Amino acid sequence: MSLALLAITLMLGATLCYVAVCAASPFGNCRKCRGMGHALKHDRKGRLKRGKDCRRCHATGKRIRVGRWLYNRWARIFRAGTDTP
Repeated sequence: MSLALLAITLMLGATLCYVAVCAASPFGNCRKCRGMGHALKHDRKGRLKRGKDCRRCHATGKRIRVGRWLYNRWARIFRAGTDTP
């Protein structure tokens, strides 16, 4: 098997695995708050305290995956273009 064919096969496999992950679990953890929904801060004694709510995920701790976002956008455009009056 040539090197190019092996690279294409590996990229196709990785893409199909990512599609399966996006279909099974469309939401992932927020990258800013790491899925907690808020920041952590230390008080003066060094103990952890709950900080402010995460502005990126609106305190849910979840974000939509890029692949799922692209699929949702494609499906919305497809439905709008094939809408029958």
